[in-house]
Amino acid sequence: MTTILAIETSCDETAVAIVKKRQVLSSIVTSQIETHRQYGGVVPEVASRQHLELLGEAIAQSLNQANLHPSQLDGIAATCTPGLVGSLLVGVMAAKTLALVHEKPFLGVHHLEGHLYASYLSDPSLEPPFLCLLVSGGHTSLIHVKTCGDYQTLGQTRDDAAGEAFDKVARLLKLGYPGGPEIDRLAQQGNPDAFPLPEGRVKLPNGGIHPYDASYSGLKTAVMRLVQKLEASESDLPVADLAASFQKTVVRSLVKRTIRCALDYNLSTIAVGGGVAANRGLRTALTAAAEAEGLRVLFPPMSYCTDNAAMIGCAASEHLSRGHTSPLTLGVRSRLPVSEAMSLYGQSQAS
Repeated sequence: MTTILAIETSCDETAVAIVKKRQVLSSIVTSQIETHRQYGGVVPEVASRQHLELLGEAIAQSLNQANLHPSQLDGIAATCTPGLVGSLLVGVMAAKTLALVHEKPFLGVHHLEGHLYASYLSDPSLEPPFLCLLVSGGHTSLIHVKTCGDYQTLGQTRDDAAGEAFDKVARLLKLGYPGGPEIDRLAQQGNPDAFPLPEGRVKLPNGGIHPYDASYSGLKTAVMRLVQKLEASESDLPVADLAASFQKTVVRSLVKRTIRCALDYNLSTIAVGGGVAANRGLRTALTAAAEAEGLRVLFPPMSYCTDNAAMIGCAASEHLSRGHTSPLTLGVRSRLPVSEAMSLYGQSQAS
C-alpha cells in the first residue's frame, strides 16, 4: 500500500496529512479564518505569509501523529492547482524539497480531484463510476467520475459558486465571515417558506433550460433587494427566515439537478464534496431525494468537507499506485479544469 505525505495550501488552510491508501494516519489543519475575518474574506498575501509560518510545524506534527519517519513514506504530494498562486507555491516548494531530500516521488494534485476523493475516506469501498456533486466557495460542478484521472464535467454554475453565494448573502445579513455555517445554523430556526426566491436557470441557445447548469447571481441580487425593502419597512430584519428561505432555494437547485443528472447518466452513486457538503439542509434533502429514486449518496466526514490534506493524500495515493508521478519542474496554476488533471503527471488521459 502506498503511504503519502500530502500538503494542502491552496487558500487559507495550512494542512498536512499522511494517508495510506484510503486510511488517514494523521491529519493536521490550521485555519486562518480568524486572521481573515477582519477583512471579510481571504487576503492572498496574508494567506501566503501564514502558510510560510505554519507549514513546517504542521509537517512535523503530522509525521509525529502518524509515528513515521520520512524514509517510511512512498511519496510526497501537494496541491498545485487551482488556488491562490502564492499559497500554492508555499506548499509545492515544501513538497518538492521533501521529495528531493528524502529521494521520494513528487505528485502535484488537482485540488478538485482531492474533493472527489474525500468520499473515499468515508467509504473505502467506493469505486467509479459515480457522479460527484462538488460544491464549495469557488466551485459548483456535477462531475462524472469514470476512473482515476478521467473526469467529465456535466454541469456547473455559470457565475457565483453556491458557497460564494452563501458568503455574499451572509454579508448582506451582517452575519460575518465565513457565512455558510452561520446561515445553516440560522436556517434551522427560520421559516424556509417565508420568502419565495427565484431559482437561477440557464437558458439554452436554441430554447429550453440547461438541465444541469446553475446560476446564483440572480438569487443573490433578489436577496439583496428583499433585504433593502425589509430594512426600509421594518425595524428588525427577519434574519432567520431570510437565511432559511435562501438556503432552501439553493438546496432545491442543487438537489434537483444532481438527481436528474444521476438518473440521466445511469449512475447509482452520488458522492458530495466541498465545503457546502457540510450543510445540514443539503445533506437531509439530497439523501431523501436519492433514496426515493433508489440512489446512494455519500457525504465526507465533516472534517473532510472543507479544505484538508487527507483528501489530497488519498488522490495522490491512488495515482502513485498506478505509477503516476509529477516532474519536479511542475509549476502551480491558478486555474485548470479537473478534466485535465492527468496533465499534472505528463499524461493526456487516464491510464
